[in-house]
Amino acid sequence: MASSPPWMPGDGGSGEKRHAPATLRNREAIAAVLAEWLPAGGTVLEVASGSGEHIVHFAATFPALRWQPSDPDPAGLVSIAAWCAEALLANIAPPLALDASTDDWPAKQADAVLCINMVHISPWAATLGLFAGAARLLTPGAPLILYGPYIEPDGPTADSNLAFDASLRMRDPAWGLRRTDDVKAAAAAAGLAFAARRTMPANNLMLLFRRT
Repeated sequence: MASSPPWMPGDGGSGEKRHAPATLRNREAIAAVLAEWLPAGGTVLEVASGSGEHIVHFAATFPALRWQPSDPDPAGLVSIAAWCAEALLANIAPPLALDASTDDWPAKQADAVLCINMVHISPWAATLGLFAGAARLLTPGAPLILYGPYIEPDGPTADSNLAFDASLRMRDPAWGLRRTDDVKAAAAAAGLAFAARRTMPANNLMLLFRRT
């Protein structure tokens, strides 16, 4: 886990634009993996875009793709819109109000779905909804990509991640680091096959699933 915690739902900011310090540290490493896993063209739906900083960076890095940000938090949507307005990138769509835990997604199609740092800071129902929604939107073979800290039952968990997990559960008992076997099983039940795992800096993982 990074030394500073990620921006989380409910965290403030005095202006329209929120700032998540971790994005500056992890965006290049994430982009390097996205370069391998994303399609060459089409629309990438980012679920839980948070502050909006990631999607602005990725839209600049991958100009051939159309980027669709989304978030359930009204203040988050304001921040995303502010970052996008400043970036002046034609390949970013206006942010959508999207709650992953519901069946009513405003997005109806995507060529890839990306979700960064949501699974551990939301109820498990949000992850189940993410998988169900991705399965509805994606065509066979299209990717769902997750990034964040996880607990792997077949290996040791870093002390920093265990402490982070405890702090999350103190903040909200419905939050916490998820076990990768539970995540894979839930994805499979929704019609998404586990395809790849990549170790990332600061004890994070990227997980790739593909629509079956």
